[in-house]
Amino acid sequence: MTDTPSTIERHLAGLCGGDIRSEDYTGYFLNEHGEELVFAQRRGERTARLWHSDMDWQLYRVGDHSIRVGGTGAGLPDGVLDGLITVEGLIIDRAEASWLASCLAASRHLRR
Repeated sequence: MTDTPSTIERHLAGLCGGDIRSEDYTGYFLNEHGEELVFAQRRGERTARLWHSDMDWQLYRVGDHSIRVGGTGAGLPDGVLDGLITVEGLIIDRAEASWLASCLAASRHLRR
């Protein structure tokens, strides 16, 4: 493999402004509001990278235990929006969480 991105990696890197290479496991999601999410996991890195268009493409580092449900585990005060899903402080909906969980599961072998 080379570090030259294929068309999809080049497109995703241009979209979110991240460093995405052809050997990275990548994922793309378009939610029902037209917001885009990009996921990239590089071999040997302990965390993956997540970008969300609704957050101005800010980079979030995510791992196997990043998705939280509920007030307390979500890094919010007790009882705040019970059932809320967050990942590293970013509020996401159920569909986004399912997609992200799938990306994390599919790329887990790269984090070992």
